[in-house]
Order: sequence, then structure tokens, then C-alpha cells
Amino acid sequence: MTTRPSHCRGFTLLEVLLTMGIGSVLLFVAITMLSQAGNGYDRGSGSVAAEREARAVMTQMGDDLAKAEWHKDTILENDGEGWKRARLGFLSLQPDDAQSDDGRSGDLCAVHYYIKDIKVGTATVRCLMRGFRESNKVFPELKSGAFATLFDEDDIDEPVAFGVLSFSAETLVRDEAGKWQTWRRVPAADGTASQNSTDRPQAIRLRLIIARRELLGKLSTTRDWDSSPLRGDPQRSANNPDLETYEVIQRFGTHD
Repeated sequence: MTTRPSHCRGFTLLEVLLTMGIGSVLLFVAITMLSQAGNGYDRGSGSVAAEREARAVMTQMGDDLAKAEWHKDTILENDGEGWKRARLGFLSLQPDDAQSDDGRSGDLCAVHYYIKDIKVGTATVRCLMRGFRESNKVFPELKSGAFATLFDEDDIDEPVAFGVLSFSAETLVRDEAGKWQTWRRVPAADGTASQNSTDRPQAIRLRLIIARRELLGKLSTTRDWDSSPLRGDPQRSANNPDLETYEVIQRFGTHD
């Protein structure tokens, strides 16, 4: 008859439970780390996509503004407090390939940027729109004096940026020291428009604040876009992890 050595024994119930508990904790930690890594990847992907979109929009606006031709009725509005809703309407010299064959009668076109809420499925998305009127529409309106009609909203206008919480456009001129200062249109005594320092702005400071993917999914109505506390403080938008802020100074037209 043989006997089992005293050191060869099985695990007690307590040891098994303790091992399972430790394993569960380690598994929970691993799942949490993987989840955070996935969220970080999604956030990073959303940031890259938003930045790519914003850069494309800024490039498009910069190209339009650099070719701008001044007109006394040019629209340069910067409405709103905190969350801005700017509106730009100006004439711009555009190449032939920017127009259709039927719509081209010259190179002077009209460009319009403004904010509009658009229905996407069941949700409402605030977008930056670009309106473009080809030269065959511009010349007749200029001759008739109906310049403002070139910047009426139209179904052919296209969204160029989605999830835009704020769009501001500050007109600028350089002072004698070469620093940028705000340019304002000042009414003349006879009722016509006159300007300070120069007869037109030399540049425009464009600023876009775009909701990232996580916030975009929570703003589903016009009321949300206008008043939701999820938007945070507009003065601290640059530090808000749910927002992307882009700012650039673009030349307005050609100056000597």
C-alpha cells in the first residue's frame, strides 16, 4: 500500500476563487485598455477627417478671396455673438474650367458663403454653404443694378463643411506700422459707402469652429445647434476636446 506525499495536493476552493478573481480583474483591465485605444483611434480619425475638410474649405475660400474684385455692395457681414454666422458675397475672377460651357460669358463670377441648416436623414446638420454664380448670370445683374440677387440662397448651392458651429470673417487692413487692424465700412455724408484707411479690406481673418464626430451625433435639431450646453463656451473653443478650431488670414483681391 502506497501513500500520497503530503506536498502533492490539489487547489483549495479559496485558491481557485482567488485565481478567478485576479483573472477577472486582469481581463477587465485589458478590455478597458482596448476600449480606450479604440476610442482614441476613432477620435484621432475624426480629427484627421475634420482637419482635412477644414483645410480644403480654407483653400477654396482663399482662392476665391484672392481673386476678388471690389464692388461697393460687396457683402461682408459678421453676425452673431460668441458663435458667429458670417456671410460673404463678392465678385471673383474665375478661370474657364471653374464654369460650365453654357454658363461662361467671361471670367467675372459671384461667390457666396453662408451658414445653413440641412436635413441629413432625421438629423439637422449646420453647414457652411458655397454659392457660385457663373459669368452669364453676373453680367446681366450688374447691368440692371440687381447685384444683391446674385447672393440669394439657391438649391444649387453646395455644402463645403459639415458640423460648423461658428464661421467668422473679420475684415482687415494694415496700419502704418504694418500691423493688422479691423477695417470697417463707414457711411459717407451723402449716403454712399466710404471706407476707413483704404477703399476696401486688404485681408479677411477666417475662423471655423467644427463639431467633432462625438458632438456632431448629439446635435440633431436647429435648437441643439443654437442653444445646447454641449457646445461649451465659445471663448474657450480652442480648448474644447469636442471641437476643432481653424483660423487663417486670407488676402482679399489684388493690392499694390
